[in-house]
Amino acid sequence: MTRKTIILIGFIFLKFVLQYLLISHEYDLQRDEYLHLDQAHHLAWGYLSVPPVTSWISYIIFLLGNAVFWVKFFPALFGALTLVVVWKTIELLKGNLYALVLGATCILFSSLLRLNTLYQPNSLDVLCWTAFYYVIIQYVTTEKPKWAFIGAIVFSLGFLNKYNIIFLLIGLLPALLLSKQRHILTQKKLYLALILGLALILPNLLWQYRNQFPIVHHMKELAETQLVNVDRIDFLKEQLLFFIGSFLVILAALYALLFYKSFAKYKFFFANIIFTLAVFIYFKAKAYYAIGLYPVYIAFGAVFLSQILNTGWRHYLKPVFIIIPLLFFIPMYNLAFPNKSPEYIAKNPEKYKKMGMLRWEDGKDHDLPQDFADMLGWKELARKTDSVYALLPNKRETLVLCDNYGQAGAINYYTKKGIKAVSFNADYVNWFNLDVYYKNLIRIKTYEGKSTELQETGPYFQTSAIAGEITNTYAREYKTTIFVFTNAKVNINKKIEAEIKEEKNYNK
Repeated sequence: MTRKTIILIGFIFLKFVLQYLLISHEYDLQRDEYLHLDQAHHLAWGYLSVPPVTSWISYIIFLLGNAVFWVKFFPALFGALTLVVVWKTIELLKGNLYALVLGATCILFSSLLRLNTLYQPNSLDVLCWTAFYYVIIQYVTTEKPKWAFIGAIVFSLGFLNKYNIIFLLIGLLPALLLSKQRHILTQKKLYLALILGLALILPNLLWQYRNQFPIVHHMKELAETQLVNVDRIDFLKEQLLFFIGSFLVILAALYALLFYKSFAKYKFFFANIIFTLAVFIYFKAKAYYAIGLYPVYIAFGAVFLSQILNTGWRHYLKPVFIIIPLLFFIPMYNLAFPNKSPEYIAKNPEKYKKMGMLRWEDGKDHDLPQDFADMLGWKELARKTDSVYALLPNKRETLVLCDNYGQAGAINYYTKKGIKAVSFNADYVNWFNLDVYYKNLIRIKTYEGKSTELQETGPYFQTSAIAGEITNTYAREYKTTIFVFTNAKVNINKKIEAEIKEEKNYNK
């Protein structure tokens, strides 16, 4: 085993260790994670929320026992593989051992540590962006057709994981067209590779077509409810934070892409970052959508710095560039991870507020960062729902209906009673079992002030009551209420079917 391999294994080991140490046991999983895990039980070629790859990984997690360890393992794995691809990119660019260590350090001590704590499509998205850029460098360097086909496979995997990778092509194509490397776009086998890529993503495109392209509705809803609060200046500011410890390395990469002769073939990467960021800014994208753009530039910068720091007094700057990411990791450790109790954050909000971390998608400041608040209250909700469910007769004829996918997913993940909660929200609208004639209803209702649920739903049942609520004041779901209705007076299935039809029509 070579020295380089031992060092790489060390970085990978440290990556996994950190991912498991950066979350306090006081936090549950995050709301999106519950939805993704539930998709394992409803495998399909598409979903209202995400493409299908996440459901495949969720099914593997389910087969492995569905433990939190495995939920956290896969995003950590994708983060480790991103580090490996950057390492291989540096080797391809003929970087020495210093370049490899610098690049790996920059990737390890970055925002990817936060991203890779969450079981969402984002970790694999960053890996696919990084791998695709690696393939592009291989293709430009060797002009071997096999890399076009490998690129088609990587892009297809990225597309089937998160549609965000489309922005990669939108930024890359004009950059290539304006460069001397545009001749690779005239190679016939490139278009055979494009056909391969289209064939791989076709099942998902057909699913979108058969379901009236719910992605269009999803993006419209996202733009109206979340992206409307995105500020373009804030977007640019946040770009600096993602790899703040590597900022000088990325700047070095941009300089080298313009003036370093060894990178002449790859000069189009300079235009690529400008075009891609411009597209994100135009569409008012969330800042983290662009994270996958940067790892390849860290590879370029590490190789360039390893060359210019080899001689004279510059040699003494070598450790500085490696220490900088470590120094920036210290404040990142204190702010960016849910490793402090909610009580501590609420009592010491100054630093969080200064960084804009207390501002949620509603544009308002709260006690905790939104992602942290989204990791609280779920076990409490599931435990209390289980307790209510256990007391009911005719359990098979009991519907557990939630307001949102986080509530339904959390109940289904933690339940000890085999509950299959549903919601008219997100993918759950397609997962109702209407073969059962429901007599009882457990209604999970998000708190929005004084509730009229008893008055509205109670008349359809013989008995109705409030059975509990989430009491964790720091949870985003604080005061979410559990209503219980028993012995239906009417056929509630018809009302459910009408609600499902209305929701599906809205999604169209």
